[in-house]
Amino acid sequence: MTTRMPALSLAAVPGRRKATVELATEIENKGFSGIYGPSLGDSLALCEAIAFATNEIHLGTTITPMYFRQVVDFASTVSFIHEISDGRFKFGIGVSHAPALDARGISTGKPLGDTRNFVTELRNVPRVGELPPIVLATLRKKMIQLSEEIAEGMVFANGARSHMAESLGVVSDEAKSSDDFFIGDMIPTCISDDVEAAKAVNRKTLTSYAYLPNYRNYWKEAGYVEEMEGIEKALADGDREKVPHFLTDKWLADTTLFGSATQVRDGVEVWFDAGIKTPILVPSSANGGQMVAFEEMLAIW
Repeated sequence: MTTRMPALSLAAVPGRRKATVELATEIENKGFSGIYGPSLGDSLALCEAIAFATNEIHLGTTITPMYFRQVVDFASTVSFIHEISDGRFKFGIGVSHAPALDARGISTGKPLGDTRNFVTELRNVPRVGELPPIVLATLRKKMIQLSEEIAEGMVFANGARSHMAESLGVVSDEAKSSDDFFIGDMIPTCISDDVEAAKAVNRKTLTSYAYLPNYRNYWKEAGYVEEMEGIEKALADGDREKVPHFLTDKWLADTTLFGSATQVRDGVEVWFDAGIKTPILVPSSANGGQMVAFEEMLAIW
């Protein structure tokens, strides 16, 4: 059984927010290495609540879309969470995705330039107090390099394990070995002895990501050219129902975790060995919703 504990991804769904904060205390008591909130819901509010409800576990956002608030507002909020959590909080930021930005009428510049400007402006906001470590949402090499240049870490989402050596090859040995430089990956995870059912859950989870060009370009870089070009043809033909067909078992095994308790625990070890210091498991269940998924997750450790 693994002695290296992963972190968990936790989102506060309306109607279950109080229960979610209570769940955070269970996650801490189980010894998980961290709790990280995705862009779903208000992950900063969740982190603030978790900071009060827990004592030692690390917490953070993965990711907060950086265009959704003014920089001065972000600075005040994250400095507050950093202070009241006694430095346990990491501020993960990213550019989000075109559909989310378009829905809000937000126009952007270039991701690298906008990210660099955001971090500079955040650090120049006066009279907010000490800021937390900043973690950049990354997929491809230029953003990975920027994370070492201007931030204190990086976090992938749905990264390809077989490609991590290549991706992390642009990171210095000093950063890779430092406890102060965060390297995480959000990994869709489904625990079930019915492996086919677990794969189906993860395939459904990742289908929406396959619609996004930035993810397809990353997965092409990772070696899944035929699969991604098949998806692009299906989308061009208006045949979205065909997209999951190209999310092959090989691809799923490279980007997600699924199967029995032993298979998932062993899979976490492989992610650690691939250079991900903090695997962040994103639980889903073949038997129910989010709370069922967390019950299954807590039970196997």
